[in-house]
Amino acid sequence: MYASTVRGLLVRGMLAGLIAGLFAFAVAYVVGEPPVRGSIAVEEAQAAKDAAGAPSAHAGHGGDAASGEAAEEEEELVSRPVQSTFGLATGVLVYGVALGGIASLAFSFALGRVGGFSPRATAALTGAGAFALVYLVPFLKYPATPPAVGNPDTIGQRTTLFFLMILLSVLLGVGAIILGRRLAPRLGNWNATLAAAGGFIVATALAFAVLPDNSDAVQPGFPAALLWEFRIASLAVQLVLWAVFAIVFGVLAQRLLAAHAEGAEATAAAQREAPALG
Repeated sequence: MYASTVRGLLVRGMLAGLIAGLFAFAVAYVVGEPPVRGSIAVEEAQAAKDAAGAPSAHAGHGGDAASGEAAEEEEELVSRPVQSTFGLATGVLVYGVALGGIASLAFSFALGRVGGFSPRATAALTGAGAFALVYLVPFLKYPATPPAVGNPDTIGQRTTLFFLMILLSVLLGVGAIILGRRLAPRLGNWNATLAAAGGFIVATALAFAVLPDNSDAVQPGFPAALLWEFRIASLAVQLVLWAVFAIVFGVLAQRLLAAHAEGAEATAAAQREAPALG
């Protein structure tokens, strides 16, 4: 029964992630695409300015041929309209389904272990915790930057640092939960929660201090307002994703667990009545 319940929660978590991904895609397209287009326009304008100010290394027909070859090399393999629609939708939906499945497994573990919360309340806590640990905490250390911004030679390093921060955030969050559970018998639930939260904040601050900064994440002279708009849009996409997931998954999980509970009661009642009938 337990395995079938977890499997059912996993399927519903992925479905909730898909639905949440649809809402997140809408926000990303409406709110996130304008600053992306603006950042690309800034990059193109800067490239044109640099090209106009740089002396030509080739003259005549040879220079034109070199320019043509460079233009061909820089031609996008996927057009911007496709990137901003089908490509964006695919990425967000796959992201939502994957994280929805993982969050449903975390919900299965947390249900009944972090307090006497209902499935809906546990789903809300799982969504809020996932948003904070997987995105918000890493975002505070390594804020999102628009595409075509920053030194492309350091993108691998920046990506590694961001995922390392996600891993540390999740591990510290799990450690805080374990610490709170162990302190609860001695301090009480409220004081244990405060102590665990304080420990998480201190450990996160130490991680922020130890990990290096992205000193070249944004090129000098990039419009601050445009960067701020992109980061707010990125934050809004993640907030909508996890909020919708928590609401939808909470409803689906509540129905599934209620149906399983009713089935278990009916089975137990039938087993009690069986000897009497015999």
